[in-house]
Amino acid sequence: MTARSARTGEDAEDLDVEEVLALVNDPDGRAAPGDGVPAPAAPGAHAHAHHGAPHRPDAHHRATSWPEAREIAARAARSGARRDLVTVPLDASLGLTLAAPLTALTDLPSFDTSAMDGWAVAGPGPWDVREEGVLAGNEEPEALTDGEAVRIATGARIPLDTTAVIRTEHGRTDDKGRLHATREIHHGQDIRPRGQECRSGDQLLPVGVLVTPAVLGLAAAAGYDTVTAVPRPRVHVFVLGDELLTEGTPHDGLIRDALGPMLPPWLRALGGEVTSVRRIGDDAKALRKAITGSDADLIVTTGGTASGPVDHVHPTLHRIGAELLVDGVKVRPGHPMLLARIKAGQHLVGLPGNPLAAVSGLLTLAEPLLRTLAARPAPEPYTLPVQDAAHGHPYDTRLIPVVLRGDRAVPVHYNGPAMLRGIAAADALAVVPPGGARPGQELELLDLPWASAGIGVCFT
Repeated sequence: MTARSARTGEDAEDLDVEEVLALVNDPDGRAAPGDGVPAPAAPGAHAHAHHGAPHRPDAHHRATSWPEAREIAARAARSGARRDLVTVPLDASLGLTLAAPLTALTDLPSFDTSAMDGWAVAGPGPWDVREEGVLAGNEEPEALTDGEAVRIATGARIPLDTTAVIRTEHGRTDDKGRLHATREIHHGQDIRPRGQECRSGDQLLPVGVLVTPAVLGLAAAAGYDTVTAVPRPRVHVFVLGDELLTEGTPHDGLIRDALGPMLPPWLRALGGEVTSVRRIGDDAKALRKAITGSDADLIVTTGGTASGPVDHVHPTLHRIGAELLVDGVKVRPGHPMLLARIKAGQHLVGLPGNPLAAVSGLLTLAEPLLRTLAARPAPEPYTLPVQDAAHGHPYDTRLIPVVLRGDRAVPVHYNGPAMLRGIAAADALAVVPPGGARPGQELELLDLPWASAGIGVCFT
C-alpha cells in the first residue's frame, strides 16, 4: 500500500474524485495520469472526436471498434469537471466508493468479552457460583477470586482475573451448587481479548472499496456514523418516440415503452443516480430544451440516433455544439449508439430504440463512463467456453445473451435487437468476435449487474 492510499479520514478532504479513481485503478502509482485508456482518435479516425460535425450516411463504416468505444467512454469520464466528495450517513452509503480509508476509531473488541454463554471462572475448579450474572451491556463487573465463577452471556465484559470461560454445555453444578467442568479447560479459552480484531488507528479498508452490507457493519463496529465517499453520478433519462405507450397493451401501431421502466434500475445498478425520467416524444425543440436545461453528469436518450426523418439526436447535438466522441460502434445489436460531450463534466449517451440494442449501448458506453465517474474498480475480465456455435457478424463484434451452466456459457434464444425475452433469462452477455465462434471457443463475458449477486442487486 502506498503512503497516499494509506491516508486517514482526517486528511481525506485533500482528495477529489479523480484522485480517488487514480488510487482505485493504479494503487501503486506506477501509471501516469490517464494511462491505460487511449486518447480519442483524431478527426476522421475511428473515434470521431470531431466538434459539431453532422451525421453522415456512411457513419457505420467509420464507426468505432467495440473495445475502443468502451475505452473512450472511460477516458471521457476522467476528463470532466472536478466533482466533490460527500460525507454521508451509513444508511445512505450502500453502493458508494470509499474516498477515505476506513480507520478503526477504537479497539475491536474494545474490552475483553465472552465469546460464549456459560461461566467465567477463576483458578482451578470446582467453583462457587455468584448469584448475580454478567450480561452484555453491563458495567464492568466485580473481579473474580480463585475458586469463584459467575454466569456470563456472550458479548459481556469479562471480570478481572478470569482464567477462562466454560461454555454452558461443558459445565454442570452439583447438589451444593458448585460448578464442575465436564472437559479440560485452557487458560483464556472462549475469551475475546481486547484488540483481537484491530487496534485503534489500524486501517481496516483502503480508498476505493465498494460499500457493501458487510462494509456497513464493519464501519459501525469501528465507531463510524458517516463515511467519506464518491457520490453517485446524476443521470437524466429522456425517452424519445411518439409511438410509445406507458400502460396497457400495444394497439393501433403504438407499442409499450420498455426502456422507461428498465433503464433507471439498470443505470443505478451500474453506479448512477437517476434523478429524472422524461418522455419527450419526437420533438426536436423539446429535446434541445431538455438537454441544454439538464444539470446531470450523464444524459441518456433512447432512440433517435439513426438518420430517419424523426431521429433528432444528431442534429440537436450539432446545433448545441456538442463534441461527438463516439459516433456509431462496430457492434451488433446497437451500432447506432453514440457518446457526446455536452460541456465540461457532462456527457450524453445516445441509445438505440430497440430494447436489446439499448442494452448493448448501456454496457458498451454507459457502464464504463458511470463506473469511472463513481470511482468503482473495473471488473476483472474473464472468459468461458461457449457451449454452442455463436453466429457472428462479418466485421462487427456481436453481443449475445447467455446463461452460465457450470464452466460453460450457453447462448439463449430470442436475441434479436428488439427482443428482451433472451436477456431477461440471461446471466451475462458473451462478446462474439467478427465471424462468430465455434463450440468450445473461449469468449469474454460481461456479467449483468444483478446476476453476480454483488452490490448491483441493491436498486434502492
